[in-house]
Amino acid sequence: MANPTKNPTLGQLAADLAAGRTTSVKLTEEALARIEDPKGEGRRAFVKVWKAQALAAASASDALRKAGLVPSPLAGIPVSIKNLCDVAGETTLAGSKALADAPPARADAPVVARLRAAGAVIVGSTNMSEFAFSGVGYNPHYGTPGNPADRKRVPGGSSSGGAVSVADRMAVVALGTDTGGSVRIPAAVCGLVGFKPTARRVPIDGVVPLSTSLDSIGPIANSVEDCAIVDAVFAGELANGPIAVPDAAPLAGVRFAVPMHFVMDDLDPVVAKAFERACKALAAKGVKIEQIDLPQLNELAAINAKGGFAASEAYAWHKDLIARRHNDYDQLVAPRILRGRDMSAADYIELLGRRADLCRRVSAVTSNYDAIVMPTCAIVAPTLDEVATPEGFTRKNLLLLRNTTVGNFLDRCAISLPCHAAGELPVGFMLMGEAMADKRVLAMARSVAPVVRS
Repeated sequence: MANPTKNPTLGQLAADLAAGRTTSVKLTEEALARIEDPKGEGRRAFVKVWKAQALAAASASDALRKAGLVPSPLAGIPVSIKNLCDVAGETTLAGSKALADAPPARADAPVVARLRAAGAVIVGSTNMSEFAFSGVGYNPHYGTPGNPADRKRVPGGSSSGGAVSVADRMAVVALGTDTGGSVRIPAAVCGLVGFKPTARRVPIDGVVPLSTSLDSIGPIANSVEDCAIVDAVFAGELANGPIAVPDAAPLAGVRFAVPMHFVMDDLDPVVAKAFERACKALAAKGVKIEQIDLPQLNELAAINAKGGFAASEAYAWHKDLIARRHNDYDQLVAPRILRGRDMSAADYIELLGRRADLCRRVSAVTSNYDAIVMPTCAIVAPTLDEVATPEGFTRKNLLLLRNTTVGNFLDRCAISLPCHAAGELPVGFMLMGEAMADKRVLAMARSVAPVVRS
């Protein structure tokens, strides 16, 4: 696909490394220099930077390459990981101060170990919304990295630092997590590609949970192909031999559905214009786009009225820590966790049943289409001033999260693709597939991406 940004893709850099046009040490030194640039966003995008370890890994990668040992397309490539992933010997902070006295991790999280096995060079741990509990990307403890399209705007969350690290070439790809949109939101509002896999495909062990029912781990990158490569590594497919990126799917005759309930309400004019333009461009390529009734989505607010999985499961994990260190929490995050205190076991069991029921009823409609499409976010990135008050923060956070949360609750896979024109603020075009249709969605996204950004 055409690269949605001017940044080199993982595929391009892997080819340069293979041809001897560059080295891992050179790429890593350039990434670290951008992180350290006092005029840049590095100090806000990263919570920890592992300079010595990254340079050592890069040097080792170059030596292995000379010996003909290249474990994957990620070999020698600078990557960033989100600050809620365990790294052996490091305290996992999850974007908070409340875990500062926690013991160091005994081992790498499986996803981190898989990145290392693939030969990736991990440059650092990226900033995030505290405990991943917001779509804004604001962090009162470590600063809020500026959006690459407009530094006075938020980067989206919760994987805020990860998106900025990729956009600002401090990493080539980023490990993000997505519980209600935390990969796709920052990808959308920063003009990048973000892929949320079907949750069960990638292990979440060794990653500080927000909601074990909804958490998933996905990549933020400069192209669909890059996301497909990193997703395969996260899912453990490297152990089965060379990584196979899904071929681009033909677009003629593909059927997409646009739900006319819930996800198309209250769209920012910039978002509405970009989405409509993208749909017209796809239709011109032979894609059949149908507007469908999906009133079941209007039930989500009532189903989650008491706080949903995020509040109940987060509170179960946080209850002792928040009792002990409440004052160290982001005061916009703590109340959202504490909502789970009022949910009963009966409430939780009812929630499980209602989720399963909604998944069945929605799939009965959506399985007739190749994908469901919608704007990734209803709004463009808010300004820092717009989220400066609790009321403003809450309003913008809900609008950023609204469309993406659908995929998490319904246990789907989904990808956000840039669909804005030059000079416009970034807007995401989202394809949502059925559960475990990940490879099919990635194949379609390879063909859709250059069309919606043309």
